[in-house]
Amino acid sequence: MPETPVEDLLRELAPQVLGALVRRYGHFDTAEDAVQEALIAAAGGWPRDGVPDNPRGWLITVASRRLTDLLRREQARRRREDTVARWVLPEHWRAPAADQPTADADDTLILLFLCCHPALSPASQIALTLRAVGGLSTAEVARAFLVPEATMTRRISRGKQRIRDTGLRFAPPTDPERADRLAAVLHVLYLIFTEGYARTAGPGLLRADLTAEAIRLTRLVHRLLPDDPEVTGLLALMLLTDARAPARLGPHGELVPMAEQDRRRWRADQIAEGVELITGALPRGVVGPYQLQAAIAAVHDEAPGAAETDWPQITALYEVLLGMSDNPVVALNHAVAVAMSRGPSAGLALLADLADDPRLADDPRLPAARAHLWELVGERVAAREAYRMAASRSTNLAQQRYLNARADRLAGGGV
Repeated sequence: MPETPVEDLLRELAPQVLGALVRRYGHFDTAEDAVQEALIAAAGGWPRDGVPDNPRGWLITVASRRLTDLLRREQARRRREDTVARWVLPEHWRAPAADQPTADADDTLILLFLCCHPALSPASQIALTLRAVGGLSTAEVARAFLVPEATMTRRISRGKQRIRDTGLRFAPPTDPERADRLAAVLHVLYLIFTEGYARTAGPGLLRADLTAEAIRLTRLVHRLLPDDPEVTGLLALMLLTDARAPARLGPHGELVPMAEQDRRRWRADQIAEGVELITGALPRGVVGPYQLQAAIAAVHDEAPGAAETDWPQITALYEVLLGMSDNPVVALNHAVAVAMSRGPSAGLALLADLADDPRLADDPRLPAARAHLWELVGERVAAREAYRMAASRSTNLAQQRYLNARADRLAGGGV
């Protein structure tokens, strides 16, 4: 079911409220518990009583009261003086009131950099930010990392514990700190966007709230670091990819592959902005993976139709990208590009090399790509079975329906 307007609003406000509380109280894990209780109260009361005039202020007030209760309860439980000294109660607030906006920085952005602090492991940085800033459930974060939910719960808990134990302050990072954390921040934003653009589970394909939030946060980082080519590349990649969203779904919510999309429905303003951003970023120094992915997206978006796509250029860009990291998804996409530029048999040969990669063992994209190429070469039985396999691996209902429909069409002799 689609989210209600109240749920949309709560998802948007959650990281802002958490950032405001952490800024004032300086206690991340307990603040998150308090914010979650405030969100539950709002989700139950606002649909019945109406949304308050200042919903952010309402949430901050309720969460602040709950946080104070939690801190006092913990203080009563832990009598030792050295432990009591850790808790920051209202009489020792370290910042102005939580519902007063900061003058120089966005609370959500500060929270983002806090979650990517170098004191945390890279895995905890990404997982904690997806949970606290991106608003993903622990189960969704676990699927993004292809690990059990219990493992991800422990990883997030360790991250929050680490923030507490090291006494990290909620404050804008210095320039050297920002440079250290930027790679993790960009990766987190990329994962939030991809979860929104092709959700890992659920009835629908898109989560526009997550893609919009990822773009919003990336714009904030770009505003902070306008001359960083990878920040610019990531923003361009998001805009160019999200521009296709209106054409990705059919009238009944079914997935429409790019080759069959009505390109007149693509968002021309986002394409123009994305192309301008990546065109300006590429000459500015070392080219990174986000710039390359944005360049690939730009080639797709600028083609007037699927048949006019410059697949040799896309293949060349993927080959440069492959040289930067051992990423099986990049290798898979490269194989598809090779198939489109040099023939499906060449692509199938490359896909065969990926068959034993354990990182793709449960990923639906590998059998889906193989099915498409087998279909192109006329291997209908093999293609049908591969589509079935891809559907069985997918946890997204829209993707499952699309893949099963492709298999059914081959079984029925359609084209």
